[in-house]
Amino acid sequence: MERPIGVFDSGVGGLTVALELMRQLPKEELIYVGDTLRCPYGSRPEHEIKQFTNELVQFLLKKNVKMIVIACNTATAFTLEELKGKLDIPIIGVIQPGARAAIKNTKNEQIGIIGTEGTVRSEAYPKALQQINQDLKVTSLACPLFVPMVEKGITEGEQAKLVVEETLRPLRNTTNIDTLVLGCTHYPLLENVIQDVMGKEVKIISSGEETARETSTILEVENLLYTGERTPKHSFYTTGDLEVFEHISKTIFKEEIENVENMTIEKITL
Repeated sequence: MERPIGVFDSGVGGLTVALELMRQLPKEELIYVGDTLRCPYGSRPEHEIKQFTNELVQFLLKKNVKMIVIACNTATAFTLEELKGKLDIPIIGVIQPGARAAIKNTKNEQIGIIGTEGTVRSEAYPKALQQINQDLKVTSLACPLFVPMVEKGITEGEQAKLVVEETLRPLRNTTNIDTLVLGCTHYPLLENVIQDVMGKEVKIISSGEETARETSTILEVENLLYTGERTPKHSFYTTGDLEVFEHISKTIFKEEIENVENMTIEKITL
């Protein structure tokens, strides 16, 4: 089917998921929306997260997408189940795929989760993990400084290392985790710094790869996979600063992306 896949995030972090989708599904066309103007979602109340998410979903539905990927852990935690009941196209989030990848990798059944305040507050990861294996010991830590830092393009160097070191100290000093889930799609942009701080014995899990794999499976099962020949033309939209968005996207994709536009969110009544 020729229709595009819709992907959205509270900002630029979801581009890490978009990159993995493009790698695993090279013929599929993506429409990506980053709500950088209202980022971060993690510290916002639940009703705002639901409002913003529904507005982004409406935008993508108007683009005639065949499936939606919520490339934002906070939005996944608070809205996925509700949206599944409302939409007549498939929609997935990043939490379940991330949880499955963590379980696959842990050797000592001690898993750490880092995420926004909203994701940690929702307890979505511990629930997802312990549904599969109730013997797991899960430790969650909110990292409120990470998203604003990434949105400013600070992903390496002394400042990034100091902030990451200070924030992750409780995980390093008081747990024996062997697996750490990056429970926010912005965090893979800090992966090298996080790995450095946590040490090479801790396996870092980014949910992008697993989410792309699940997207591929759903498209196949639902007969929505594009099977023809084409080089897809992806579209990217941001609600905030175009220049910053382009700069960070270049860091992620290792090249400049085309078709980037500013957009205005249409307010809807829930």
